[in-house]
Amino acid sequence: MRTSRLRRRRSCSPKPLGKPSPRNDAERRAAWWYRRRGYRILAANVWLAGGELDLVVRRGRCLVFCEVKSAETDFRDPLEAVTSQKVRRVRRAADAWLARNPRSDGLDVRFDVIAERSGRIEHVPDAF
Repeated sequence: MRTSRLRRRRSCSPKPLGKPSPRNDAERRAAWWYRRRGYRILAANVWLAGGELDLVVRRGRCLVFCEVKSAETDFRDPLEAVTSQKVRRVRRAADAWLARNPRSDGLDVRFDVIAERSGRIEHVPDAF
C-alpha cells in the first residue's frame, strides 16, 4: 500500500519543461535551506486568493509562509521587491491556505523572506 502512494505522488508531479527559470532555482535553494534546518515542505508555488505562496514549511508547532526573492540584476536588492501590496497578497493567500488546511489550527504562524544574491541566501525571519 505504501508503494502505491509513492507511485501516485511521482506520477502526479509534473516534470519541468526546458531550462528552469532563475526564480524557480532560488525557490529550490530556499526549500533546501529549510530542509537542512529540519523543516518539512508542505507546499510550494501555491496560488490562492489572488496571491502566490512560494513556500509553506513547518517545524514542530511553527508554520512558516516564505516569500522567496532573487536578485535579477545587480541594481536592485531583492528585499526591496517585498512591497506592502505583496505583503497583503501573501497574507491573503496564507489566510486561504489556513482555511483549507484545518490541521494547521493552533500552530504559530510566521512570515519569512528569503533573499538570494549571487547564490547566497539571506533569511529574514518574521519579516512581516
